[in-house]
Amino acid sequence: MTIFPPDPNLTTLRLQLARLRSERGWTYDELARRTGLARRTLIEIEQGRTIGSLKTWHALAHALDVPVDHLLAPLCEGHTPPAEAAE
Repeated sequence: MTIFPPDPNLTTLRLQLARLRSERGWTYDELARRTGLARRTLIEIEQGRTIGSLKTWHALAHALDVPVDHLLAPLCEGHTPPAEAAE
């Protein structure tokens, strides 16, 4: 029997991005300048209309000066870690 992981928490992920941007006092334009991403892409990610690529999230992590795993951690918020689920 195949056991699939729970769905990622995309809402919490986009809220994490919005929080980190807001903490720095950055506008979408400023974050776009620092990442090289389109302002529209950033807005669509924060509004939940797109998820972006791994390359996008890598650029965001560097611009925000946080490790990628810190930035993506909200994807698993509320999930039981695999090692605990197997016990």
